[in-house]
Amino acid sequence: MKERIVILGAGESGVGAAVLAKKKGFIPFVSDNGSIREPYKSVLVKHGILWEEGKHSADLILDAVEVIKSPGIPEDSKVVKAIIAKGIPMVSEIEFAYRYTKAKKICITGSNGKTTTSCMIYHMLKKAGMKTVLAGNVGKSFALQVAEGDYDYYVIELSSFQLDGMVDFRADIAILMNITPDHLDRYGYDMKRYIESKFRITRNQSVDDYFIYCFDDEIIKANMNRVKGNAKTLSFSLDTFDNQAAYVKQEIVNFHINKDHFTMSIHDLALKGKHNAYNSMAAGIAGQLLNIRKEMIRASLSDFQGVEHRLEPVIKVHGIQFINDSKATNVNSSWYALESMTDNVIWIAGGIDKGNDYNILKDLVTRKVKAIICLGKDNSKLHKAFAECTESIVDTNSMAEAVRTAYYLGKKGDTVLLSPACASFDLFENYEDRGRQFKQAVRAL
Repeated sequence: MKERIVILGAGESGVGAAVLAKKKGFIPFVSDNGSIREPYKSVLVKHGILWEEGKHSADLILDAVEVIKSPGIPEDSKVVKAIIAKGIPMVSEIEFAYRYTKAKKICITGSNGKTTTSCMIYHMLKKAGMKTVLAGNVGKSFALQVAEGDYDYYVIELSSFQLDGMVDFRADIAILMNITPDHLDRYGYDMKRYIESKFRITRNQSVDDYFIYCFDDEIIKANMNRVKGNAKTLSFSLDTFDNQAAYVKQEIVNFHINKDHFTMSIHDLALKGKHNAYNSMAAGIAGQLLNIRKEMIRASLSDFQGVEHRLEPVIKVHGIQFINDSKATNVNSSWYALESMTDNVIWIAGGIDKGNDYNILKDLVTRKVKAIICLGKDNSKLHKAFAECTESIVDTNSMAEAVRTAYYLGKKGDTVLLSPACASFDLFENYEDRGRQFKQAVRAL
């Protein structure tokens, strides 16, 4: 008799898990308390998977042998509490998919930079002719990729929410880019819980695995001995040369693992800026560990095209440059964006505040930002934080209005930067929707 598996949430993660469950002989049932968007509904119908939307039917859900919970559903939700109370095992889509592949897994997390680093590593593996795919928090879900393909290497971007659902999952190579305050609303405003969530990427690693981390991140260093696992550790740095697997010295990027050493000019990296130097170093170390030729690593880091919605130049309109950094959903990410700008920035910011502390931005805003365009339902915290830092702060209610306002305030040589420092769900479906609306509004000027 086939067993029922319930999947909570019908987004990328949930639908991918349902498809894999069906392929492996289970009877999947997908339950979403909201509405199920296209094309996800079409995928469920195509595979003959039962689903419901706008509710969670307790009688059907509590009849499961296992529940796969999508990462966006909080642990304290009513349906999750009921599942826990009945003692039904509950795992993440990442954990479920792990059971069905023996491929190597290169896993990347961090408060910032994880998408760019994941895409860099994927680009490198593809360029080297390896049978690989991008999965997890970027691209298609890990479960769907396992269900539909047969790969030797999975490059998996992992959010803290996905890591929270790990039990037996093991990364062959784990990369932790940085830890800065983010999603603290989800963690009871307890930074310690968020740190532990990020370090779960090292969970279950053995002495044969590798853990790559940023040596310059004080939070990571302060917690290494307390929470790191059994893997061999390799670090990268812009400030320290000794005992680093990658470092920058006199504008030369050095990669050095055991006796394997090679260099490249920092000016040859495809993506510029301090944060991208970190991303490139992490990717290069992973490439070395996967025995990719040095020439191929250099070429991959030199011709990588970048990530949509991450410091993405759109167009110039009458000499005003518009840049889409919609993926900047936290303060530290916006710090990197502003740090990479010259003067005369018109900054579009705002959305759902996740417990943001804007103090680290004040100096950059004072020096570089001539106006702030607030784009969110509640902009009071932005006004309070930056009232004395810039000439003007303007409230807007839509992306089209925000872009028009920025354009009217700008002049030749200025930069309009969308880098919200907040989540997008008050006015947009997600950061991608926010970024696409920005680009559409800019092109409509």
